Amino acid sequence: MNMMQNPLRMKAAATYDAASDRFDAAPLGFWARHGERAVARIRLKPRAWVLDVGCGTGASALPAAAAVGLDGQVIGIDVAEGMLAVARVKAAAQGHYNTHFEQADMTTLAYEEGTFDAVVSVFSIFFVPDMERQAKALWRLVRPGGQLAVTVWGPDAFQPLAVLFAEELRRVQPEAREPVRPWERLTQPENLRALLRKAGAQEAAIELAKDRQPLARPEDAWTLIMGSGFRWEVEQLAVEKRAILKDAVLRRVSETGVDEVETSALHAVTRKPL
Repeated sequence: MNMMQNPLRMKAAATYDAASDRFDAAPLGFWARHGERAVARIRLKPRAWVLDVGCGTGASALPAAAAVGLDGQVIGIDVAEGMLAVARVKAAAQGHYNTHFEQADMTTLAYEEGTFDAVVSVFSIFFVPDMERQAKALWRLVRPGGQLAVTVWGPDAFQPLAVLFAEELRRVQPEAREPVRPWERLTQPENLRALLRKAGAQEAAIELAKDRQPLARPEDAWTLIMGSGFRWEVEQLAVEKRAILKDAVLRRVSETGVDEVETSALHAVTRKPL
């Protein structure tokens, strides 16, 4: 695996390695909800072989393992070893001995063409600069009659928290650049459909799965920030500024009465012709 040539992937690895310590906390329940939904939509059969690209702590890999049974196989890959360590523990606790998690870069996968009955990418494909090339690579791995499932964030992801966070970040660190949200490249169905067509998948069923993450208390907002891509901006600050930012964000959340965050997602499924 070579991540040195792609700063975006290096950033993703560092961010989600750090976030692995709280990735399964209650205010981050949207990861599991969308992972389960992505797998449910492809209706996996027993004995199927599945590749989960950007598997995180197993939000989609573990439901897939349950669906394919012990005679099936699920391979989960991610650049963040911290996430994979959590996934392995969860798989063992749930008795999913048909899973294998490995640290790998999705842009350098060496599997043979048509290896998998299903390839799943939940909130991962937008972390590569050349998404068209990546989509083609994933499509190549799907056997004839198999499926590719791609999930990305919908419009207004993480609002209104994202705006509050960006405003307070600029106050704490005025020279900070505008946060980069790579998922914004695919938040419209037509953009996702066009990407899949360029990959070779002519027909894709795309649905907007409505979802909002409740925040039981202001502190849940910070848990969400530290368990998601926002953590990168926090980690770039000096320790004392991190504390100032946290206090400022929690104050704004409390003052404005934010008690939920937009976490809707686009789920696309396409089948390769026989």
